[in-house]
Amino acid sequence: MSTQIEHRAQQGREPLDVHAPGVTQFDIVREGARRDDIEIVHYEPQVVPGSKAERRLTRVVAAFFLLTGLAATAFLVVYIWWPWEYSAGRGGDEFYTPLLGLTLGVALLGIGFGILTWGKKLLPKEVSIQDRHEGAFSADDRTITGQTMLYMADELGVKRRPLLGLSLLAGLAPVGAVAAAPLVGGLISQPHEDNQMFTTGFAPRDGERIRLVREDGRPIRPADVSAGGQITVFPGVPHGVSNQYAESPTLLIHLRDSDAEISRRNNERAGNGGYMWGNYAAYSKICTHAGCPASLYEQQTNRLLCPCHQSQFLITDNAKPIFGPASRRLPQLPIEVDSEGYFVAKSDYTETVGPDFWERP
Repeated sequence: MSTQIEHRAQQGREPLDVHAPGVTQFDIVREGARRDDIEIVHYEPQVVPGSKAERRLTRVVAAFFLLTGLAATAFLVVYIWWPWEYSAGRGGDEFYTPLLGLTLGVALLGIGFGILTWGKKLLPKEVSIQDRHEGAFSADDRTITGQTMLYMADELGVKRRPLLGLSLLAGLAPVGAVAAAPLVGGLISQPHEDNQMFTTGFAPRDGERIRLVREDGRPIRPADVSAGGQITVFPGVPHGVSNQYAESPTLLIHLRDSDAEISRRNNERAGNGGYMWGNYAAYSKICTHAGCPASLYEQQTNRLLCPCHQSQFLITDNAKPIFGPASRRLPQLPIEVDSEGYFVAKSDYTETVGPDFWERP
């Protein structure tokens, strides 16, 4: 402290008693700047308090913040109530994601333009230069720091311009709700019985088991897949309904005898006994890492490769990941052959299909 006083004395300035009566807040702020070797070389108010220009700029900033609130509220309405599940012939669901992007983008732009206008047009212009120094904190330093923070709050003009404070609150409160909505929604476990995250097209419909079909809808017999071969299959549900189940593509594999025996033993060990039919096994084609199609099957090693990030799954060991970023095995579809000789799913997948998320095993 004595070093600072000596420094001021050398400059011909007496240190200000910050506790003296009649000392204004700005005097304390200026004294604090001087004690920190800060010289305010330029200070210029942008607008005259109470002027038409100030009122006009206040309304502009308030309009930006209110636009933010409206856009964020619209985001919440779309996020919670807009139809997002695909439904053939209904329409509207295709606008779900674009509307989320549009409303959130407008909300963020409103915040940005509001803050920029506030800072560029309403706050005073100030240029200060500070010399670097070291020193201990005193009681005066604490007083100066507190008053400086209060002065900065006053400079924002919220007390003098209550419309700004109200509009800022009205704009940012919905934005906070936007940030909280996905987090709160993620805490709701399977809110609907027919949640697409947990149900595929292989779930039985009206008590009937679903056939495994080709892309063109033709059902598949065991003879259609040669030993060591594989084919991509889909749920045999009515056209249009199948579009609801983008997570349903499945790889039907005809294992060789020795490989099928190994696979059956590993299925029994993992609690998946009865999932195979003969030498045939069916696994989800959706990689558990990022959802890419794991479709490159190497029959010599019984490895299934995902081309996106090089994850590899060993089919004869319950499609366990053995290389790459995937950490969870591919779900296996229980299959059998019906009375007409076509493959059917005995049930839906017993594990969730697709990339991992926090509530999956």
